[in-house]
Amino acid sequence: MNLQQLRIVRETVRQHFNLTDASNALYTSQSGASKHIRDLEEELGVELFERRGKRILGLTTAGGTLLETVERILLEAENLKRSAHQLAHQDQGKLAIATTHTQARYSLPPIIARFRARFPRVKLELHQCSPSEIVSLLKTGRVDIGIATEGISDEGSSFVRFPFHHWHHSVVIPEGHPLAQQGTLRLETIADYPIVTYHEGFTGRARIDQAFSDAGLLPNVVLTALDADVIKTYVELGLGIGIIASLAYDPQRDRGLTLLPGEKLFPRNTTYLALRRGHFLHTFTYEFLQLCSNLLDASSVQQALDSR
Repeated sequence: MNLQQLRIVRETVRQHFNLTDASNALYTSQSGASKHIRDLEEELGVELFERRGKRILGLTTAGGTLLETVERILLEAENLKRSAHQLAHQDQGKLAIATTHTQARYSLPPIIARFRARFPRVKLELHQCSPSEIVSLLKTGRVDIGIATEGISDEGSSFVRFPFHHWHHSVVIPEGHPLAQQGTLRLETIADYPIVTYHEGFTGRARIDQAFSDAGLLPNVVLTALDADVIKTYVELGLGIGIIASLAYDPQRDRGLTLLPGEKLFPRNTTYLALRRGHFLHTFTYEFLQLCSNLLDASSVQQALDSR
């Protein structure tokens, strides 16, 4: 048994049982990958994959059971390499972060600037993606930290999560809009206007819908987008009023737009920092977490990772 055999098994599953794609991803030949799998199955005494001729259809019952062990062995092997590298290079390496556009654009810039000043030799990778993609990248160990409001709370014991910050949705309108003259902003009033807001599953959209539903209202959502910059663009064009994360509004940059606070209209959202249990963390990763929240020192983070 060797690590390459285990990598081929894992990659075959990741590539939806397409052995050609798995071989290409690992820079090996399809025949070589097939032989590695057969050799491993022979050594273990069980078939890991169901086949039809030479085509792999999926995991057998035994394969599904052993896949978790395969993932764990490969994770520990990667952790060993990372740990050895850290001993030799305390202030070097790579920090990979997966987050949404809103967090990358509005929450993280000052934190990343401070981190870069402290660790100039660390390479930063910032992946902007959907909540479900963040979960996938964390699970496969391709990123060290996931930052999102949705998605990562549903993964049970796979992840440890820590509050990053709290925020509310607010209403953004063009200057001179009639809503600016309203004394008290009400959901009933907002529902009368065409609304531009986030796609479902992004930036707390479910809580917007829930607020209207609880009030017995059906909002007139005419356009949805992945990020606040697009929403604000179409609000400026007069397509409707926008509902965005309040942190996505900057009075200096967003001249021509007015933000109406929504704390009394929409529930509070929490954005979380998520780590995968068992994933090796460099010393500078702990430093990044503490820049996000001064409550997250290395000891408390490690204690949470070790607990169940």
